[in-house]
Amino acid sequence: MAGRMVIDVVWARGHGNVKATHRNTIEVTKDNYITKRGDCIIACCADKAALDLDNDLKSVITNDYSLVLMIIVAGSSIDVIVGLGLRGLRLTDERRIIVRRSGYIDNATVMLLANKAARDLDRDLINKARDSEPIEVILIGTELEQN
Repeated sequence: MAGRMVIDVVWARGHGNVKATHRNTIEVTKDNYITKRGDCIIACCADKAALDLDNDLKSVITNDYSLVLMIIVAGSSIDVIVGLGLRGLRLTDERRIIVRRSGYIDNATVMLLANKAARDLDRDLINKARDSEPIEVILIGTELEQN
């Protein structure tokens, strides 16, 4: 049986330079632009970064026994990423939220060992992001039972 579950929503928008071809990460940024080199960035102009996330959510995803979901919605397109939280997550970045397939941690990392990176995301969703559509990023953290 799962423990606490906490949800937070980040509002952002796409950008003409969205490529979403990175093999290991997905990024959402508060910056108001995306350079052509930002191949992991799927949305900009976000209203929150890792530091700004709900304190209860941060408490859950910095637990060694936590499951983290990111649901990305652009118009009628949706994709879901699943990964793990960890006690070592810092969640102090003031500009970015990053999901990683690896176990690498920096101040923006909110999820590790994710099942998807930017290149794995639904291409219809990415096309909508490239058309600068609004992007809703729903983050859900849940504590898993410890045995």
